Amino acid sequence: MDDIHEIARALPGVTLADGRATVYQVSRRSFLFFRNPRPDAVDPETGERLNDVIVLWVESEFEKEAILSVTSLPFFTTPHFDGHPSVLVRGSRIGELSRDELATFVEGAWLSRAGPRAVATWKKQHSRSEEAEGGWAG
Repeated sequence: MDDIHEIARALPGVTLADGRATVYQVSRRSFLFFRNPRPDAVDPETGERLNDVIVLWVESEFEKEAILSVTSLPFFTTPHFDGHPSVLVRGSRIGELSRDELATFVEGAWLSRAGPRAVATWKKQHSRSEEAEGGWAG
């Protein structure tokens, strides 16, 4: 769980709104938040509301469906989020993702909500660092 906070805080222009729930924002738009227990997300065995649901924005409904189709990933959704470009994950299942995988999803959430100038700058910087490392530079 510390990793998700560390990754989110390290992204450019991020602000943290702590109210009833922890919400990470960029360009005054939420991209990741820790959801309060709600009636649409319950433990299938006990019926108790889940108290560790994290919402991450994605680029599109198409991307959401692609992520949810990979059954090895710990993401899910509920009917409340039908038509909303986001995926849910339980904090208790974050450890099923490597730090690099988690960073990819958090960065993707940030990219889906940041302004065009911030996105262009971020992509340019990451393209250079990947070229220097011999990685993909697209």
